[in-house]
Amino acid sequence: MLICDAHCDTLSRLFNNYKTDRLDITLERLKEGKISLQTMAMYVGGSNKPEDVKRQMDGMLTVYQDLLKNGWVQAFDPSEAEENKVKTMLSIEGCEIFEQDFAYIQLYRDAGVRMAAITWNYENALGTPHCKDATTGLTDFGFKCLFEMERLGIAADVSHLNERGFWDIMNKGHKPPLASHSCARKICDHTRNLNDEQLKALFQSGGWIGLNYLPLFLTGSNDATTEDIARHIRHMYDLGGAGHVGLGSDFDGIGEKPVGLDNPTELTNLFETLKNHGFSQADLNDIAGKAFIDYYKRL
Repeated sequence: MLICDAHCDTLSRLFNNYKTDRLDITLERLKEGKISLQTMAMYVGGSNKPEDVKRQMDGMLTVYQDLLKNGWVQAFDPSEAEENKVKTMLSIEGCEIFEQDFAYIQLYRDAGVRMAAITWNYENALGTPHCKDATTGLTDFGFKCLFEMERLGIAADVSHLNERGFWDIMNKGHKPPLASHSCARKICDHTRNLNDEQLKALFQSGGWIGLNYLPLFLTGSNDATTEDIARHIRHMYDLGGAGHVGLGSDFDGIGEKPVGLDNPTELTNLFETLKNHGFSQADLNDIAGKAFIDYYKRL
């Protein structure tokens, strides 16, 4: 079974000098958890100052290149995932870097970036996040970036984007987007989660969603279990999500975690829970990673 995780914030932790024993994700844990493909986000925090954005993005690329010199392996497409071999793929969380030079989209694509979230929790020149103005969506520059990303095979990630921006991409984009680390708003009413209409549109377009493990998005509290993740996935399947749902842990970007899912080595607990909820082996294969790989074949 190929296991693919669409989101973690390990690179920003390493850039900020976190010690290995404070990380959720290490190469050893990925091997023990039998992760085939771990997507690693380059995430810039609260500053939109050009010099800060460039410094952090350059720094995280350097951190990643250092990992590659020490046993980590880069994949340039999810189709490269293999059982019993850990590979990693780059993503961007918040496209502020593209504001500095449109040509950076090509540059980061060449570096291996295969998905990019339009915003994090701050408004930028491309669009508006879930926690800000609900009446504004993608800007003209945001559409320009979206179309260039589509041309280059970089998936548009709608996690963190507001609903207006989501529908802008659905209505005017030419390729199906993904939500790398989000949950179902019907199960947990949080603006970071997608509502039923968004989920149905995402699935019908050929898009994909990765389940975020943060208890706040699963239950609205600091407490959750793998049972709660199963509830979100079952709801998505009821909306037509079979073959369009997978994993987007947000490890190293979240504090609290579900009981029994503290790091990648405990993923077997989630699969056992899903099995107990009636998901077939074919479903488990899809959720683990096959649906993520198939999504990229549609881009």
